[in-house]
Amino acid sequence: MRPNRFHNVIRIGPVRVGTHHDGRGRTLHTAVCTAPGCDFSADYRTRAAAELAARTHRCNPR
Repeated sequence: MRPNRFHNVIRIGPVRVGTHHDGRGRTLHTAVCTAPGCDFSADYRTRAAAELAARTHRCNPR
């Protein structure tokens, strides 16, 4: 299986939001926190939802 190819990537604070196609051809939007010790990442069906998650994310590294 081919790895995800992210495009249209933006950065909102420590969170990156990118768009990719899953194995079934659907377009998904992913929000991932890049802060050390933070394990936040999630897939969303809309770009707006992913950007909202990025804007409201608060890191709580352990």
